[in-house]
Amino acid sequence: MFLIVGANSEIGSATANHIRARGGDVLTTTRRAAEGHKQIRLDLGSSIDDFSLPAGISSACICLAVARLAACAADPEGSARINVYQTIALIDRLVSRGIFTLFLSSNQVFNGDQPHTPTNAPLSPVSEYGRQKAETERMLHARMAAGAPIGVLRLAKVVSPDMPLISHWTGELKSGRPVRAFTDVTLAPVPVALAAGLIARMMEDRLSLVAQLSGPRDATYFEVASFLATKTGADQRLVKPVSALEQGMPAGSTPQHTTLDSQFVADKYKLCVPDIFDVIQSS
Repeated sequence: MFLIVGANSEIGSATANHIRARGGDVLTTTRRAAEGHKQIRLDLGSSIDDFSLPAGISSACICLAVARLAACAADPEGSARINVYQTIALIDRLVSRGIFTLFLSSNQVFNGDQPHTPTNAPLSPVSEYGRQKAETERMLHARMAAGAPIGVLRLAKVVSPDMPLISHWTGELKSGRPVRAFTDVTLAPVPVALAAGLIARMMEDRLSLVAQLSGPRDATYFEVASFLATKTGADQRLVKPVSALEQGMPAGSTPQHTTLDSQFVADKYKLCVPDIFDVIQSS
């Protein structure tokens, strides 16, 4: 049986649904009241001393985190309690039961100065969220070196087919209304279905290593909005350039590159993320 910690998240929900669709047995956690025997309550914002693990779990994935850069910057202590200390405590408990645990990390552990950052590149976070992910990784790497059944998967931005921002921009442009798009924020998105499939495979294979997945190249949000204007036949002048830094976005919001070296995943699982505009086209 698989355990998805944080199944209310987009990635967690997609992964649980993917496993069920393939006939797998999956247990999920929620901060809310549990519904049904395949869901249990877990709130990393509170003590986990009384958290009881049912028998039969072989692998788990930690999808739960305070993931918004602004939220982590606004409350570094509170977000670190969840993203670092409570997460490590939970992973230690899972590992002590022999449960392989996959930790989802982020391209934010790097500063974004180079494209296709190698897996073994030194961690160089700029944002508070990135620092918290990097600190958790450092503690996990020590445990992995000692033989603990732990894996790490770093992901770039994961997007769903109905990505709200794309839907909103498309609607506005079709109606002849302007949209504002960042010229200094890049993305190399991964479709959520691909991320969910990879997570499931790594949990099945119990891969105790660090892997990465991103799109093949970066584009700015301004380029994405301009692409949508072309796609919808809208006037390109409706896309208004704005700067994230000038809008007061937190540190780490504007890495030059978000791409990660994903060659291991491509070779082992024959998994290739489409080009960014192909991803956007299908959104």
